[in-house]
Amino acid sequence: MITRFVSRLLVALAVVLPIVALAPAAQAQLSFRVGPGGQFQPMPIAIADFSGEGDLGQRVSGIITNNLQRSGYFAPLDKSRFPERPSFDAAPRFDAWKMAGAQALVTGRVSRDPSGRLRAEFRLWDIESGQQLTGQQYVTDANFWRRVGHIISDAVYTKVTGFGGFFDTRIVFVDESGPKENRRKKLAIMDQDGANVRYLTQGDTSVVTPRYSPATQDITYSAQVEGQQPRVQVINLETGSRQVLGNFPDMASSPRFAPDGQRIVLSLQQGGNANIFMMDLGSRATTRLTSTAAIDTSPSFSPDGSQIVFESDRGGKQQIYAMNADGSNQRRISFGDGSYSQPAWSPRGDYIAFTKQRAGGFAIGIMKPDGSGERILTEGFHNESPTWAPNGQYILFFRDPGGQAGGKLYMVDITGRVEQPVPTPSFASDPTWSPLLSEAR
Repeated sequence: MITRFVSRLLVALAVVLPIVALAPAAQAQLSFRVGPGGQFQPMPIAIADFSGEGDLGQRVSGIITNNLQRSGYFAPLDKSRFPERPSFDAAPRFDAWKMAGAQALVTGRVSRDPSGRLRAEFRLWDIESGQQLTGQQYVTDANFWRRVGHIISDAVYTKVTGFGGFFDTRIVFVDESGPKENRRKKLAIMDQDGANVRYLTQGDTSVVTPRYSPATQDITYSAQVEGQQPRVQVINLETGSRQVLGNFPDMASSPRFAPDGQRIVLSLQQGGNANIFMMDLGSRATTRLTSTAAIDTSPSFSPDGSQIVFESDRGGKQQIYAMNADGSNQRRISFGDGSYSQPAWSPRGDYIAFTKQRAGGFAIGIMKPDGSGERILTEGFHNESPTWAPNGQYILFFRDPGGQAGGKLYMVDITGRVEQPVPTPSFASDPTWSPLLSEAR
């Protein structure tokens, strides 16, 4: 059941065609405004209810509205301020929309083709210039209407901001239930907006640190049966197949894929120490990358595969180190106050996210690959497990406010200005963000 569900969700949309513009193509991008005191202002945008096919058009436009609002870069107008119900086949009344305060307008419609497949179309209008910025149509199975909403959201977001999309994605996380002292931990997957939650494990093993492959539909994670050592496992989301990686005598933890999806780096405990190893998933051959009388763990590849960042207490407390992918040129890159852990390299390659503990609290921050430009994005009682959106603009993490409440997921952008909760059915931890599904192999 789980396998069939996930596999069907990964089917790409069949057709992407441009919509002929009803006005000359815009020469300039929409721009964001800065308010008094230099404060960033989200762009006022109107998302009209898509016409056609009962209430499906309204549901698709609702997904777009929710996505753009959660991104922090857009401020969707309340429908009570709409000056008209715009037609998809005619240019909107630009002066009226300008008076209503909109800088941009999204219109669309959904219909069925003769075979029963869903056809969704949209246009993005620049109200100031009176021009259509972009327009597309998508044809797919009617069951994928939510994905259509996410893909249109990505198209609008990318056209306006210039950043890559991140809405047509999934999040895998650890779902936690039961009392805090005895939590039942299951691996779960959902859309990035919290919809379509499904469970990949049933709670018979305790799971931690799931990591999505950047190149395949595989998840690696650590699983532990009570009384046994944790084992690194891989589950394929398309087939549902599971495999244990190696039969290591001691604890294996913190697995993470290489950019090509064909190798995994992980930490192997040996006595009181732990070191970083690389495993080729085809041959199962392992290569030792670090060799210290310390705890080296939480490795993460650079997006080009040439470097690995990791945490180590070899200097007396947890700090972030980097090395070449063959283990050479190991060097420390974090030098601020406090201790650093859980480094994660951005898919754009420009930053490394980390967890930082100081003054009794935990922060999520970023630094450049050489350790410079450190910036704290959010701080609190307990924040951990940063993972990047595929566009490198947002970080998902787990936050525990303390007490018996339990943890929840949040996302923050790299400016620290945007911070949003990510809905989950219960307590949640250890998130990992998928690549864009439209680019998944």
